[in-house]
Amino acid sequence: MSDYILQTKGLTKKFKNQIVVDNTSLSIRKNSVFGLLGPNGAGKSTMLKMIIGIMTPNSGEILFENRPWSRADLKDIGALIESPAVYPNLTAMENLKVACTLYGLSDTRAEEVLNIIDLENVGKKKVKNFSMGMKQRLGIGIAIINKPKLLILDEPTNGLDPIGIEELRKLIRSFPPQGMTVILSSHILSEVAQVADEIGIISNGIIGHTGKINKKDDLEKIFMDIVRRNRGTRQ
Repeated sequence: MSDYILQTKGLTKKFKNQIVVDNTSLSIRKNSVFGLLGPNGAGKSTMLKMIIGIMTPNSGEILFENRPWSRADLKDIGALIESPAVYPNLTAMENLKVACTLYGLSDTRAEEVLNIIDLENVGKKKVKNFSMGMKQRLGIGIAIINKPKLLILDEPTNGLDPIGIEELRKLIRSFPPQGMTVILSSHILSEVAQVADEIGIISNGIIGHTGKINKKDDLEKIFMDIVRRNRGTRQ
């Protein structure tokens, strides 16, 4: 039995003549936090969108639980990509109940998730009055409403203050013990280093480094070396 919940093999995505993701291969271990690092425009979001079926790769393969990915696997995948998809004129609880209805779940799951994301004290407050951090946590709550095996978070700390970042970090680390694997995309090296078990560094669509985080490694040097090396590969 494979220890990996998700693997990509030779994944490639082109837009006209531009290669955005170039022959990438990754292996994501079950019940871990995997940090996908790269500068803006490196291909992170495109890669994640292929994993959740928003985009179709030009070539390559995606395996979910050791078998070819299919749209049926989306029931086991939660995602927060770009802005949280929430209804601003509804409360947090109402938003979660809408998500429960879509999945055919009882409202008790909404109550459970409200506690998990630590918004129970503002459950009756309209989302339009939420801070950015509260909206992000609600977006994550909607993404985990169906108890996914894999949770994908694309730049979730963007726009957050230090307190919001710290709260989100604790929330993300709480998921693997609950049976959820997390892929966390970011361009902020220090944030990923504090929460991830393993990382992959992508630049110019090319994966230049993967592996467990070792405190002895100079991740900033590794990151910058890869970015500089790949910057001119297709110029």
